[in-house]
Amino acid sequence: MDFARAKQVNDAVRTLAMRHRAAAAQLLAPLGLHPGQEVLLLELHASGPRTQAQLAAASGCEPPTITGSVRRLEAAGLVVRRPSPTDGRATIVELSDRARSLLPALEDAWCELAARTLAAVSTDPDGLTATLAEAAEGLRPPG
Repeated sequence: MDFARAKQVNDAVRTLAMRHRAAAAQLLAPLGLHPGQEVLLLELHASGPRTQAQLAAASGCEPPTITGSVRRLEAAGLVVRRPSPTDGRATIVELSDRARSLLPALEDAWCELAARTLAAVSTDPDGLTATLAEAAEGLRPPG
């Protein structure tokens, strides 16, 4: 690939990422959430209580990042942490009642974000989604 094409690709991806994050921030702010927090809440909603290590693996984040995020969510009253009954080193994280009450609005915000993201797309949205997933997979760190 030549530099001009590489610049087009990288600029488009960077711009999409920045605008997507800004739109997410706008939609999540009324819920008292920041971008990234919704990913953990939706993961806990989908999978039930998880260890912090499981949350890190599911979200693609490093464990120290998850630890900080979970602490902030706990301080906001959105998750509850408890020791694992089977592993003294692990902490189980689960949604609080407050977080459960936010889920319908959070899912609405998530759907609105996807709709805004695809609003100006002239190609097949399903094909674009598959292509973006393939690109993300291509950037997955080895191991």
